[in-house]
Amino acid sequence: MRHTTRQPILWTSTDWNAFFGFGTNILVNMLVLTGLLRFVLKMPDSLVFGRILPALGLMMCLSTFYYAWLAYRLAQKTGRDDVCALPSGVSVPHMFVVTFVIMLPITIKTGDPFKGWSAGLVWVFFQSFILMIGGFIAPYIRKITPRAALLGTLAGVSITFISMRPALEMYMTPAIGITCFAVILASWFGGFKYPKGMPAGLVAIVVGMAIAWGSNLFGSGIGGMSLQNVTGAFANFGFSVPLPAFGAVFSGFEFLGIILVTAIPFGIYDLVEAMDNVESAEAAGDTYPTTRVLSADGVVSLIGCLMGNPFINAVYIGHPGWKAMGGRIGYSAATGVLVIVLSWFGIIALMSSLIPLVAISPILLYIGMLIGAQAFQETHKSHAPAIVLALVPHLAAWCKVQIDGALGAAGTNAATVGFEKLGQLGVLYHGLEVLGGGAILTGLILAAIAVFIIEKKFTEASAFAATGAVLTFFGFMHGEAVGIAVTPSVAIGYAMVAAVLFALGRYPALATLSLATEARTAAAE
Repeated sequence: MRHTTRQPILWTSTDWNAFFGFGTNILVNMLVLTGLLRFVLKMPDSLVFGRILPALGLMMCLSTFYYAWLAYRLAQKTGRDDVCALPSGVSVPHMFVVTFVIMLPITIKTGDPFKGWSAGLVWVFFQSFILMIGGFIAPYIRKITPRAALLGTLAGVSITFISMRPALEMYMTPAIGITCFAVILASWFGGFKYPKGMPAGLVAIVVGMAIAWGSNLFGSGIGGMSLQNVTGAFANFGFSVPLPAFGAVFSGFEFLGIILVTAIPFGIYDLVEAMDNVESAEAAGDTYPTTRVLSADGVVSLIGCLMGNPFINAVYIGHPGWKAMGGRIGYSAATGVLVIVLSWFGIIALMSSLIPLVAISPILLYIGMLIGAQAFQETHKSHAPAIVLALVPHLAAWCKVQIDGALGAAGTNAATVGFEKLGQLGVLYHGLEVLGGGAILTGLILAAIAVFIIEKKFTEASAFAATGAVLTFFGFMHGEAVGIAVTPSVAIGYAMVAAVLFALGRYPALATLSLATEARTAAAE
């Protein structure tokens, strides 16, 4: 008798719950991303809606379809009907990192948003290969690097480059910003449930729209909404498919030195984050192969990059939540179709003209709060000083960006004003420049050293200090670009720290040897 395998069900009634919940989450992320491109990076609509969003839609559609297929195969293999596909989409932390750490500084420096776009594409290009290769070495990296170091340096990015700008925007338009922030905090931190199970992000956007458009009726015009913008958004309606962007990718290699400083440490973080999320899915009953997941994220990100998308794909945290909501196989594939409709037909342009940017800012601040808090919550409390240390380079980098922006607006720069004159006013610009250069790796190395010192593992701390010396010598840390002997004095400092820590690590063994020698001498006498 021939054995027959029951085919998995592609769509269930409960998939609707997960589809609307996850679809709203994806929509909010796309609106945030569009706001960053248009209002922070000042990219022209032709680039945003004609090139970037179609490529983004292709990447996310490939990702959600692939994970739906993986879920189908798992359901087929196990014979279970409760298998839930892994949620995936644009990596939210990296959305802000590539915007504020890569594309914005290069756009400001060159005065050309297309240069910033090219640099973002190269960043994703390298991240993609790190993910594909990293699937085989991720366990080792995770084993030797303290979690406090990985999460601490990410917390530094979240507090400075993710949280500060939206927080300032909220208080520039407080009627919308603070109100929407309260709506989000009440649900995401306070556990309040809105009617019909509406997601808090969607409720905040609706409230922000109501205040902004309602104020227009009374002539105050809070939030900058206008019917003219809505009418103009219809110009972006149409059908835009992704086109190859090979030229833009390879032209961005001129910024390779700056890009590698962040691509490598965030590639490592991607590996750990993906493993954590796969482990979370396994705990919920769905076992997926880590190497295949990492490789898939790398491949779809590379395809998106080569078609013009400067944002990387990632498996999202929260698989158990979507599974509990009823998500199975179909919700993932349906989300992929939704993304194609939103990005290829210009619908996001209309939604962006209807929703005030300040209504989205609280969502960004919440994300920054969550990532920053995670560093303290998911690590041992004794490692808190190491996490604080990891924040410091990012604060220096953020302050330098603010100073450079202010001086640039005045038509000058720090060198012209003079470092000594700035120092007399309490602005130690050169210190900010050195400490903040390569802040992501710097924060990671400093935190790792501190963690191992706290754990009294001086040899391991010495190894990370020596690594810091090498990375600094070649400009990955404490430098604006990769090179040779970029900041040799700092590299020497790390080397000396490594020597001291190594000696401290060897001291107990030397002490034991000395005592044993004395004991033998006394016995002989």
